[in-house]
Parts: sequence; structure tokens; C-alpha cells
Amino acid sequence: MNEKDAQFLDSLIKSLVDKPEAVKIVRTVDEMGVLMTLTVDPADMGKIIGRQGNTAKAIRTLLRVVGMKNNARVNLKINEPEGGAKPRTDKTVDEAMADLNIA
Repeated sequence: MNEKDAQFLDSLIKSLVDKPEAVKIVRTVDEMGVLMTLTVDPADMGKIIGRQGNTAKAIRTLLRVVGMKNNARVNLKINEPEGGAKPRTDKTVDEAMADLNIA
């Protein structure tokens, strides 16, 4: 992780999370550019994604700017924690009332 983009991402992410020791960044370079793969503690995932993904979008924008300064295309992949996104179990009002067993 001797590249400026990885160092930038590392310091940025560690300043956002509660468990900076769990932050892992893997930097790979291919013909498409630079791919940064980020792994954080599952409890910190919400801080990295943000509301409606706004924090993640901002981080990606900043990385593109850093990449442009170094004539490289930089992309960010955020690894989902084990168990990943849980499916929502929205119920209708009738189903919720039935679950309450109110007679």
C-alpha cells in the first residue's frame, strides 16, 4: 500500500470508523485502472455507506480526484460483511395484527 491513493483511503476510512484496526484495503492494478477493495468491521459498515449511499459516493468521488492527479482511474469496491444484506420482511397491517394475536 505504498501508493498515495491507498494511503489517502486508509486515513479517510480510519477517521470514519469506530474500529480502525479492522480496516483492510487491497489495491490491485490492471488494464482498467486501480481497484481498491475495502473491508471494515460489520458494525462500521453503516458509517462507510451512509444514508442512501451518500458517504460511499463521496468517498468514490474523492478517490477519482486523487486518481486524476496521478493519471489513474481509481474505483472502490466495498466488501459486504458475512451475512450481507438481510432481506426485508415487510408485513401488511393485517399480518402484523395477526402476529399480535389480539382477539
